[in-house]
Amino acid sequence: MNKQILLPLLLIVFSGALTSCDYLDVVPDNVATIEDNAFALRADAKRFLYTCYSYMPDQASASNNPGFLASDELVFTPTYDGNSGSQVMQGNQSVVDPYLNYWEGQNGGTDLYEGVRQANIFIENIGSVPDMTETEKAQWAAEAKFLKAYYLFYLTRMYGPIVLPKENISVSESTEGVRVTREPVDEVFSYIVQLLDKAITDLPDEITNQEANLGRITKTIAYGIKAKVLVTAASPLFNGNQDYAGFANKDGEIMFNQEYDPAKWDSALVATQEAIDFAEQMGHSLHYFESSVGNTGISDSTKYKLNVRTSVTEQWNSEIIWANTDNSTYSLQRDAAPRGIEPAYVKDNTNPWGRFGVPFHVVELFYSDNGVPIEEDKTWEYGSRYNFKTITEQDRFYLKPGYITANMNFNREPRFYASLGFDGAIWYGQGHYDDKSNEQLYIQSKKGQPASEQHIGRFSMSGYWPKKLFHYQTVVSRSSFNTKSYPWPVLRLTDLYLLHAEAKNEVDGPGPDVYDYVNRIRERAGLPSVQDAWTKYSVDPNKFKTKEGMRDIIHQERMIELAFEAKRFWDLRRWKEASLVLNQPLSGWSINQVEEKAYYRPRTFFQQKFTARDYLWPISEEALLTNTKLTQNPGW
Repeated sequence: MNKQILLPLLLIVFSGALTSCDYLDVVPDNVATIEDNAFALRADAKRFLYTCYSYMPDQASASNNPGFLASDELVFTPTYDGNSGSQVMQGNQSVVDPYLNYWEGQNGGTDLYEGVRQANIFIENIGSVPDMTETEKAQWAAEAKFLKAYYLFYLTRMYGPIVLPKENISVSESTEGVRVTREPVDEVFSYIVQLLDKAITDLPDEITNQEANLGRITKTIAYGIKAKVLVTAASPLFNGNQDYAGFANKDGEIMFNQEYDPAKWDSALVATQEAIDFAEQMGHSLHYFESSVGNTGISDSTKYKLNVRTSVTEQWNSEIIWANTDNSTYSLQRDAAPRGIEPAYVKDNTNPWGRFGVPFHVVELFYSDNGVPIEEDKTWEYGSRYNFKTITEQDRFYLKPGYITANMNFNREPRFYASLGFDGAIWYGQGHYDDKSNEQLYIQSKKGQPASEQHIGRFSMSGYWPKKLFHYQTVVSRSSFNTKSYPWPVLRLTDLYLLHAEAKNEVDGPGPDVYDYVNRIRERAGLPSVQDAWTKYSVDPNKFKTKEGMRDIIHQERMIELAFEAKRFWDLRRWKEASLVLNQPLSGWSINQVEEKAYYRPRTFFQQKFTARDYLWPISEEALLTNTKLTQNPGW
């Protein structure tokens, strides 16, 4: 199939600006075919397979992953609000030139349809490679099937009903024949699951040559993504969503089913259990921090914090099921930490930039130290949370004794202190590993202090930073920013535990299995069980005993445990809660004040916008004009 003929035709089909692979560029145009060159030998086929991997979204990028800045967990300073995700969050999405356009690969989005096309070519041709065993061919084809399924899933979460390019269209197809319609979401999910099931058959159980192949797809990864796909398909956005009653394609097919189908949760429950069982069989388990040279003998409080932080930042720990090795976390770490971690270096350009701010409504999601929401805890003074007081020795592992900070920062769960940096908070790391010494670093962020606005655009809008994303062994010096790198964790075991609890609760209501998987995560974070915490401390002690109450608890557990991992963005949408949550003011402290009484005053710095149309991404006007069989998403 000649490259010069193939590309223009597929440009019409997928309405994307296609980019050719580097190694295909060495093939003389109009002379050789893909089959003759890209699949001539095993080495050539391997390069093509890696090209299929290259279309993976840049999930560690705040500029390219909508889960970071298109949601409400993180905000950039106004100097950098040209970021595509920030524009979406502000309600500035457009059909003329959509931000984070993954349909065509524009404005920060990857061309996922081109990734599907490359996977199709690979699947169709891998069987012809002469110097490979049949087993290896089957495994590589399975990897391509998984990637195709994942790219289609990514598109479905964004756009809902999509075009399903099950095979590449023949070069002999008519102009009308290459114009294709979108498929109903149930058919899309069914096809994605079929692809994953086919891939699972031939994928390896685990990576044996870890040095060369870590990051490549295994059965464990495929089982995990299948679970996410089926939970998504069962969720309110895609299961009986009557808001899309009149939404049809050009053939008149209704795109969203109108009747809620509880059987979808049954399928999700089976898939989540299967994924967990296989992952644990392969040795995956919840990660607990292990002391190393320099930090032996640390307190339990610090260990609980590091359990949480290192479950994300410790590369290839036992909890990581899938990590994207092509994603650098340098920029995330640079923006997650405040300037002035080492006060002496605050004027140096090598400092962290600290541009991420965490709004109050996310800060307030974290539990009290009793393990229940702060507004529910009958022992926690919710009404005075914006007042302030002096820190005592009792809180020395979380807060700086003698310093003054807000009441909101006292008596919170360990995940609060593991995930957030703020005025008066201990910042464990930076070469200071003895948590019992007086050398522990802490944040000072009022006006004129090291973590305040010392450089244009390099500060937190709210006075809170997502410390969880910053490896505790990353070190700032006067002349450099020495990042302890880690591959971005796409899927962790905790994610599967919570998905399973969610599915089990939807099928059978609360019970031992639901509580068990949630409590495993809570125990790792130093919290009492759901049953004990709500019974003893909540103003609603029976909440965990009803399906609706336990649903709320599971949702909040996901928001806390997976905070700043780009999961909240997708969860709020599939639950159909985004229109409620993402239409509130974004607030923080009055960061440009010197005195505590002025600094610790809440202020609104932005009013977020989200309408019903924002549940689905718009298809560009150009794509609609190119393929007249496409229909636009409702509201656009």
